[in-house]
Amino acid sequence: MSNKKKPGGKSSSRSLKKPADKPLQMKFRAKPPGNSTSKPRRPFGDPVAAPKPHPGFAAIPSSNRQPSDLSYDLSMAVDSSVIDAISHSGQMVFFSVGDTGDINGTGFTQDLARQMEDLYNSSPANMKPAWLYHLGDVVYFNGVTTDYRDQFYDPYKFLNSTIFAIPGNHDGQVIVNKGDPPDPEPSLKGFFANFCDKKRRPSQSSPYRLTMDQPWPYWVLNTPLATIIGLYSNVDGSLDNWKENQHPQFNWLISQLKTADKQKALILAVHHCPFSLDSDHGGYGDILDAIDQAVTASGNRHPDLVLSGHVHNYQRFSRKIGNHAYPYVVAGNGGYASVKTMHKLQLNPATGARITAPFGTTQHGVSLESYNESEPGFLRLTVSRTTIKAEYFINDMSGAVQSPAAFDTFIVGLAKKGVAGK
Repeated sequence: MSNKKKPGGKSSSRSLKKPADKPLQMKFRAKPPGNSTSKPRRPFGDPVAAPKPHPGFAAIPSSNRQPSDLSYDLSMAVDSSVIDAISHSGQMVFFSVGDTGDINGTGFTQDLARQMEDLYNSSPANMKPAWLYHLGDVVYFNGVTTDYRDQFYDPYKFLNSTIFAIPGNHDGQVIVNKGDPPDPEPSLKGFFANFCDKKRRPSQSSPYRLTMDQPWPYWVLNTPLATIIGLYSNVDGSLDNWKENQHPQFNWLISQLKTADKQKALILAVHHCPFSLDSDHGGYGDILDAIDQAVTASGNRHPDLVLSGHVHNYQRFSRKIGNHAYPYVVAGNGGYASVKTMHKLQLNPATGARITAPFGTTQHGVSLESYNESEPGFLRLTVSRTTIKAEYFINDMSGAVQSPAAFDTFIVGLAKKGVAGK
C-alpha cells in the first residue's frame, strides 16, 4: 500500500515532525551616544557608514495582513510562452533599476524607460527582458498613492515587461520632506495598492498596466533559473527594529537562504546598499550585518549577486570571501536624480583626486571594480544554469537613441561562484 500523502490529508505512516528552528535575534552594532549632534565624516576608502544614533523605523501597518507564504512564482505574472521560452533556451533576461521618479530631473526616468524599450524591441525573441525588478524608491517623496500615475505608470507605459519591486525608504516613510505637507497616508499604502494588491487588476492610475499581487514588501520570486529574495530595508536601512527582541524579517531571510534551490542562481535585492563609496551616504552596516549573520545561520549559503539602490549612482564592488568573489552592485540612478543631485564618490583628501577603479577599500576583501556618477542607467541581467551576465547601460541625456553597448559588463560563474571582469 502506498504511503503517499493525499492532497489535504494525512500520511498513513507515522512520521516525526521536525521541530521548528528557534527564532534568532540579529546582533546590531552599538549606536553612538544619544547626544551626538553631527554625522561623522567617513574615512577615505571606507564603504560602510557609522551607525546612526537615532535610526528611524516605520512598522508595516497592522491593517495589512501578512500571508503565511511570501513566495511568488514567475508564471503567475508572465505569459506561459515566456516560461516555455526560458525552458527551451535555458536562459532568462530581465532589467533592474532603482530610485526612479522624474521630479528632480528632466525626464530621465522616461529616457531610461525608452532605452529599455529599444533594447527589448531589438532583442531576439529568446532574449527579450521579461520583467523589470525595481530596487526601491518607486515614487518620491513619501510613496503617496496619487504620485504613482506621473512617476511610475506614465514613464513605463510603453515598456512591454512585467514590473516587480521592493520598497525603498521613500516608499515607506511618512515624515515631511523638503517642505512637503504632512503625509496623508500610512506607511507603504501606495506600495501595497500598486504592488501588493489582492489580485492583479486595472489601476486607476493607468489604463495600460495592471497592479501587481506580490505577497508582501519582503518576498521571494521563484523563477525557472533563479531565486530572487527581495528585502525591505525600511526607512533607515534595517530589516527589523533594533529596539525590539523579535526580528521576523531577519529570520525569514535565514529560512530563504537555507531552502533556496542550490541548482539555481541566488540573487538578493535590498534597497539600502551594504557598500558605497559616495561622499554622502556610505554603505549600511545593519544591512551588511543582516546578510552576513543570515548567511552564517543558513550554513554559509551566500547570494551569488547582491543588488541595491538608494545611492544615486552606479557602483560595482567585488567582495572576496574565502575562495569566492561576490559582486555587490548599486544601481540607484534610475531617473530621480538630476545631474546636480547624483551622488559623487569620495575624493582623496590628500590629493583631491577622484577614485580610479579598481580601488581597494578599507574593508577586508572589498574592492570597487567600476562606477559611474554622472549619467543615469539601468541593469540588464541574463541568467543561465551556469552564469549570471550583468550589463549596465547609461544614458547620455541627449534625448537621442542610445548606444546598444554596455558601460560595464561582468559575469558571475555559478559553478565556482567567481566573478570575471569585462
